[in-house]
Amino acid sequence: MKMEDMVIISVDDHISEPPDMFKKHLSGDDLATAPTFVQKNGADYWTYQGMTMTSVGLNAVVGRPADEYGMEPQSLEQVRKGCYDPAARLDDMNVNGIAGSLNFGSMGGFDGSRCFHKAPDKDLAVKHLRAYNDWHILEWCGYAPGRFIPCALLPTWDMKATVEEIERIAKLGCTGVTLSENPTKIGLPSIHNAYWEPMWKALVENDITINLHIGSGNAAPHASMETPIEAWITTMPMSINVGAADWLNLEALKRYSDMKIILSESGIGWVPYFLERADFSHSRHHAWTNSDFGGKKPSDIFRKHFMTCFIDDAFGLKNLEDCGEDMVAYECDYPHSDALWPEVPEFLWKSVQHLTDEQIDKITHKNAMRMLRFDPFKHHAREELTVGALRAKAAADGVDTTPLSSGGAAPLAEGESKRTVTSGDIMKMFEKQANVA
Repeated sequence: MKMEDMVIISVDDHISEPPDMFKKHLSGDDLATAPTFVQKNGADYWTYQGMTMTSVGLNAVVGRPADEYGMEPQSLEQVRKGCYDPAARLDDMNVNGIAGSLNFGSMGGFDGSRCFHKAPDKDLAVKHLRAYNDWHILEWCGYAPGRFIPCALLPTWDMKATVEEIERIAKLGCTGVTLSENPTKIGLPSIHNAYWEPMWKALVENDITINLHIGSGNAAPHASMETPIEAWITTMPMSINVGAADWLNLEALKRYSDMKIILSESGIGWVPYFLERADFSHSRHHAWTNSDFGGKKPSDIFRKHFMTCFIDDAFGLKNLEDCGEDMVAYECDYPHSDALWPEVPEFLWKSVQHLTDEQIDKITHKNAMRMLRFDPFKHHAREELTVGALRAKAAADGVDTTPLSSGGAAPLAEGESKRTVTSGDIMKMFEKQANVA
């Protein structure tokens, strides 16, 4: 296999929602009361039921000069059009050699808890969350069948509505949902509570995969406000191990052998030790903890139910056998600052050359296809979706990747001497953006 022959599916990318997203899916009072796009002092926001939320996705910075990655975009005019327009996103996927993409939203948070879960009128919130899913499934993903992978939100504050939405989106062809990795952070029972039983049942019966994105529940911790931001960035993917351990001990996994969970933006290099530690902990402590993995080791349960994904993880790929080659997938993370756009194939190829062709196919697309019940080859011939073919199309279409300076909120004050950016600087920048009411 050559680099140009790879077919790459990304299981973690992001959208900055467009201003008119609800117009085709709501009307009358339902549309009038839906989240509203607002422009104020050169920045874009969404307002909903008394709340004000920033518009663009965190670090929607692809296509900027590297020294501007720390500047947080404040409007859609400051990001690439591919962040909010599906046609432009296809162009950016093609030039990056990406055949398929699963996208998380921004306005409502990765799991919707930033908007819909916090809304005081929950009846309206259910209605508008469903409209959001309609836009995501029918309009964004429907723009290019076989290129976009649907991933819906759920109104998990209302279990009856949650089950109804699972059944509704399944009929629309949606095979994935995004949930908080720790629902106690949004005022709901823990995943170990019987409250969730109807949802587990509905998800498994409809063969829908759970996606748990880092930061959707448990915060990625930083040591102090004076800690350099790179220390925080370094540990972000690994911070999902807290949620991973929690979900690994989910009793429902014993009853629902077909439950599927993707740890989004997780990385894979930490997985071998995590599994070794889980097995050791169980063997050493189960006599008094009364833990029960059905006679199996925790690592067996993990490799059966959990998929991890990586952006750039040479160590994990060198130890693919210990990570589980059938449960590893690729993620681009467009348009966030870790994304290797538009050079994903070059970075990926350096890390996979030692693998067999079958192993490369598994981690670049086959595992994702199986886990998400997504088959791009129903819509496109395989030879049309290779890195080489997609880049040839991008070249023919004249897709421009020239870095553009586009401004935004900066972590250091204007005129301040150059110094190491800290976690506190970033937190203050985000807080300033959030307080715009």
